[in-house]
Amino acid sequence: MPRTKSAKKALRQNIRRRERNLRTGTDLKEVIRKFKKFVEKKNLGEARSFLPQVYKKLDKLAKVGFIKKNKAARLKSRLSKKIK
Repeated sequence: MPRTKSAKKALRQNIRRRERNLRTGTDLKEVIRKFKKFVEKKNLGEARSFLPQVYKKLDKLAKVGFIKKNKAARLKSRLSKKIK
């Protein structure tokens, strides 16, 4: 356990950030899973209408540094290929 005041604060920050990162990662996976489910069930109309939401999520996470911008671009490319 931390002893100094600054180490205690760093631990609190670390816990908060970890929770936020886990929640964010789960949200991203959920959005991608939902999109893939639309494609799998041949609901291409719904998949096309849901794709901008996936793009928005990926772009926001790349912007804040949760994922790298090239990974976001790669995922966007692969997901859009699934519709075609």
